Amino acid sequence: MNHAPFLVKPGKAVKLSDYNPAFTGKYKKAEDTADKLQKSVQKMAKLQDILYAQNTYGLLIIIQAMDAAGKDSAVKHVFSGVNPQGCSVQNFKAPSALELDRDYLWRAHSDMPERGGIGIFNRSYYEEVLIARVHPHILDKQQLPDEAKSKHIWRDRFEQINAFEKHLVQNGIVVVKFFLNVSKAEQKKRFLERIENPDKNWKFALSDVEERKHWNKYQSAYEDVFKHTSTKFAPWYIIPADNKWFTRIVLSDVINDTLEKLDLRYPEVSEEHKKALLLAKEELLQEKD
Repeated sequence: MNHAPFLVKPGKAVKLSDYNPAFTGKYKKAEDTADKLQKSVQKMAKLQDILYAQNTYGLLIIIQAMDAAGKDSAVKHVFSGVNPQGCSVQNFKAPSALELDRDYLWRAHSDMPERGGIGIFNRSYYEEVLIARVHPHILDKQQLPDEAKSKHIWRDRFEQINAFEKHLVQNGIVVVKFFLNVSKAEQKKRFLERIENPDKNWKFALSDVEERKHWNKYQSAYEDVFKHTSTKFAPWYIIPADNKWFTRIVLSDVINDTLEKLDLRYPEVSEEHKKALLLAKEELLQEKD
């Protein structure tokens, strides 16, 4: 699949209205992609196995979206084949008192994937230039000095985030970022489903409707994020999210492509180790059952 339509080029001004949330390319329905997704899941499992064995790179996957865009279900399906031992998922909720006593990137650093591992951030430190921008009173809780709350705070935070991600990449932690682009109409449909279906009531919070009232502000904030933080070393992808089955296909394709570019290989054993393996094999074969 060609990922170019979803990739945000560095420094490019973005208008989310130019991106079709219902785009599905050549595919017309979920059944058209079922086999492709299964093969992609199997491929990711193989690549993760090599990533884990090589123990050189880590992969950080950031997933951002408006409410009800399908982040949780995307993680569930796309990563269904990976070994849980080498994969972790972090959900970024409101910071605790412990976290508020530290800089906003502190908790992100402590949750980074280790070498050989895949780390998934379901929301992330980008909330500090999104929800904190839409709701400025959040900054008051962060105990920041006055000079840190200047009119340049968002520009400064973009620079800080870029430097942070560059540091990660230069130390072997590959960063790839996704925005699941759901339409306002589809979000409304999914909210109503959560309200009307007793099995999904737990997914709905009254705050979801309140946040929906700030839709345009969030769209603008996201556009600024993409323009200033989609870099060559840590790109953003804007993924259509009105059809969850298509979202999953694009996510898995981009992640597999990212892993393949790392030229992953199983570690080579020394000649001495190979001799030891042959001796061990001979010993095992000589055992009496």
